[in-house]
This record gives sequence, C-alpha cells and structure tokens, in this order.
Amino acid sequence: MNLRDIKKDIEYVIGAFIDDCSLFSCVNKASDEEALAGLLEEAVDLYNDLRDKVNEKVEGPKAAHFAAIRKELLEKTNALYEKLSAMVKAAK
Repeated sequence: MNLRDIKKDIEYVIGAFIDDCSLFSCVNKASDEEALAGLLEEAVDLYNDLRDKVNEKVEGPKAAHFAAIRKELLEKTNALYEKLSAMVKAAK
C-alpha cells in the first residue's frame, strides 16, 4: 500500500458516494434537498479530512498509517451510505 493508492481509493470511494447522491437527487425530485446537501457536505468534509491525514508526516511504518486511513474511509463511507439509504426509504 502506498501513498498514490490510498489517495486514489479516497477519491474513488467518496466520488462514487457523491455520484450516488446526485443520481438519487435526479431520480427523486421529491427528495429533501437540505438533508441531501448536508450529506454531501459530510462527504466533502470526510474527503478533506482523509486527504489531510494522508499528507501528514508519519514516523515509522507508513503501511500501518495508510491501513488505518483506509479502515476509517470504509467505516465512515458506510455510515454515509446508511444515511443515504434511509433517505431513499423515506422518499418512497
């Protein structure tokens, strides 16, 4: 695991989430735009936070640091998807 790979993972996973939010907004015009905007803001904040963590200077093995960032990425993105799923269910 290296710096380039973790940056690509962050970009891909959060980008896919933002695409899913945009698709939901386009398909469901009755969606709560404020809640969706808040969800997108959380995703952007997560992106910025993780990119800052990736770019920090780390003493010792970087692989463990990157593994912790990848784990955080997956856990927090999963939480965002659960919120989006709740919005989709409420919109039906």
